[in-house]
Amino acid sequence: MTTKAVAVLVVVAMAAAMAAEASKELSVDYYKKSCPGVENVVKYHVAKALKANRGDGAALVRLIFHDCFVRGCDASVLLDPTPENPETEKTAPINIGLAAFELIDEIKAAVEERCPGTVSCADIIIYAARDASSLLSNGHVHFDVLAGRLDGRVSRASDAQRDLPDSTFTVSELIRNFRRKNFTIEELVILSGAHAVGVGHCSSLRARLTAPPEQILPAYRSLLAGKCAVAPDPVVPNNVRDEDPAAVAATIPSFLPKLRKFEFLDNTYYHNNLARIVTFNSDWQLLTEKEARSKVHEYADNGTLWDEDFSASLVKLSQLPLPPKAKGEIRHHCRRVNAY
Repeated sequence: MTTKAVAVLVVVAMAAAMAAEASKELSVDYYKKSCPGVENVVKYHVAKALKANRGDGAALVRLIFHDCFVRGCDASVLLDPTPENPETEKTAPINIGLAAFELIDEIKAAVEERCPGTVSCADIIIYAARDASSLLSNGHVHFDVLAGRLDGRVSRASDAQRDLPDSTFTVSELIRNFRRKNFTIEELVILSGAHAVGVGHCSSLRARLTAPPEQILPAYRSLLAGKCAVAPDPVVPNNVRDEDPAAVAATIPSFLPKLRKFEFLDNTYYHNNLARIVTFNSDWQLLTEKEARSKVHEYADNGTLWDEDFSASLVKLSQLPLPPKAKGEIRHHCRRVNAY
């Protein structure tokens, strides 16, 4: 083995050890004494928000991924641009459409009133995403949150552009991207199932508008093309089952009986993918690799299994650590670092 290879192995081992050490510091009862009832506070505000707009739930599910995949789960995605740092993560093109920031602010304010300077914004993101997933799935997605994170002080758009998977990625690019964060092909397919809810910008799915029939159902392509033509960059539902009935009636009338009255986090994403009616190129790409395709079939056939595996994958996602030597804090306000 060469000296260079040995050095690489040492670095990988050190990173794994630091990640394991960071995860040991997290615990389910982390705030039991310092802020009892904090999870009830978060759940109350999430439930209230979803009662008014279930789209907020999808935004929270997306937020946990876009935070944790960049610099670990440190709430760096929440930081607003400043004159000193005009390009924070939330300004990155790949983070277009991120939402629920006001809801996180509301939760943080309520938690600060109860337990000042105690609960991190990073933990609030995880709690809120867990509660949103549970409410959107009628309780089928559920897990205990390991808490004790610190909020990061660094947020760069370039980090988000580098670390987050793009909707235009091929399956090989997706696999490499997830492997860098120690996620398997199976977990790539599992986490992609979050596209059962939420919306996407037309700028993120332009390639689908000219994709051939073997990649997208022509009628669905026509539906997307029509909706994307009405404004510079409108949004469309990630799940065709949440589409406007009039648009579906005009393009895919046979699909009308499958439309839903509200967003629901379930395994319908996999059924849609097999039928070639998914929004992003990165969705369809899962069918082009043997293991990924078999997992799409597996989760289409077994929704209960997906609920369980999605829960487990969110737990793993929530344990992605801060970079080595990164400094953390408990922010007073989630949108800005503390002043010292």
